[in-house]
Amino acid sequence: MRRPGRAAETLLVVAALMAGAACGSRLPESDFERRGTAQAPVGGAPVRVGIITSATSPVGGAAFTGPRDGAKAYFDRLNERGGIGGRKVEVRTCDDGGSGVGNNDCVHRLVEEQQIVALVATSSLDYAGAARVSRAGVPDIGGQPIGPAYDTYPHLYGIYGSLAPRNGKPGWDGKLYGGTEVYRYFKREQGARTAAVVSYNQAASAAYARLVTRGLRAEGYKVVTEQVDFALPNFRAAAADLKEQGADLVFDAMDTHGNARLCEAMDDVGAKVTAKVTNVQNWTSTVGDDYKDAPRCRNALWATGSSRNYDDTDHPAVREFRAALRGKALSQWQLEGWAAAMWFTDAAKSCLSGSGGDVTRACVDRFMGRDQPYSARGLLVPVTFERRAEPPGTRRTCVSVARWKDGDGWVTQSGDMDHNCFVVPQLAYQP
Repeated sequence: MRRPGRAAETLLVVAALMAGAACGSRLPESDFERRGTAQAPVGGAPVRVGIITSATSPVGGAAFTGPRDGAKAYFDRLNERGGIGGRKVEVRTCDDGGSGVGNNDCVHRLVEEQQIVALVATSSLDYAGAARVSRAGVPDIGGQPIGPAYDTYPHLYGIYGSLAPRNGKPGWDGKLYGGTEVYRYFKREQGARTAAVVSYNQAASAAYARLVTRGLRAEGYKVVTEQVDFALPNFRAAAADLKEQGADLVFDAMDTHGNARLCEAMDDVGAKVTAKVTNVQNWTSTVGDDYKDAPRCRNALWATGSSRNYDDTDHPAVREFRAALRGKALSQWQLEGWAAAMWFTDAAKSCLSGSGGDVTRACVDRFMGRDQPYSARGLLVPVTFERRAEPPGTRRTCVSVARWKDGDGWVTQSGDMDHNCFVVPQLAYQP
């Protein structure tokens, strides 16, 4: 169970790929059939974890590395302070190249050969090895739900939680569900009534645009749809039309480059909107450079998510994160990777305090499967995992909202995210 905007962000990535990543595995199936029962070394030896990232994917080198960098920063600081019960965390990283073949190679290397206790902060374009991770009983903690894996398999715990049965099929009978809280927020808090949705004439981009359009209409918006050619996009025409239609909000189903060009066109034609809404993947400190030629649109950028704004320096957990990343460009995905590493650490500490006294896959998995929300010291909207037989018709869902302002960065809107909540319908969609 997740928001349509969150769950379908993979479509924005796929839209930029066209040909897509390779599927399948070059390794024989038998290589993945040994069940993972290994324990972390005892007697002060390191606790070994793995991080799989599509660091060199066809989308670009920086597209998926935020969660990895945030998690590594957390573990570095943890080790400086003595590790977990005096044991250092040994991080093994693997770049899957954004392909199913590479992902299966990483799973084989980390899970089977290097006997990691858990995966942390996974961010893979094609998580082809997810079933094998689950079959090995390896908890995958705080991964980004770029595809449906975290709503499909047991032992996989995405950063935003799940209510799905996770019995080997995506969601409920192949359908995922998500809420309309983002659209409700802008309607209630900003008085928005007309929304434009801009997409490419490409299958994945168009599918995401339809999903956004459906959610907006469920919340009573008048929706203006704009589609541009993927190869030769006429952003100026789209911007002129959304201005003519009087759009209060602009959502998109495009990559960062397309977003920037759309913003430039909106500035050129004088289109003024309440909000140009983007997603958590674009919630970064590089906005000033990415949108340097669109100052008016840049200062109308809003981002929504399920984690606390990394610019919310009044919060102690955010200050600790920023101190560890000092001197680096920041992103919301880094903060979520940091939270994922914290999550694993809390699970490992619970193992050391138990009767067995060791950090094992099974023990970490028991902690993750508890019937208790987890907030990573307030960095996450409390995350839950359930296995509901039926999807809920409505759900109370909270949202974190920030707006870009030159000179101040991302400014948190509407108070604390834990109280910025709505009871909204849950809409079905195909992953």
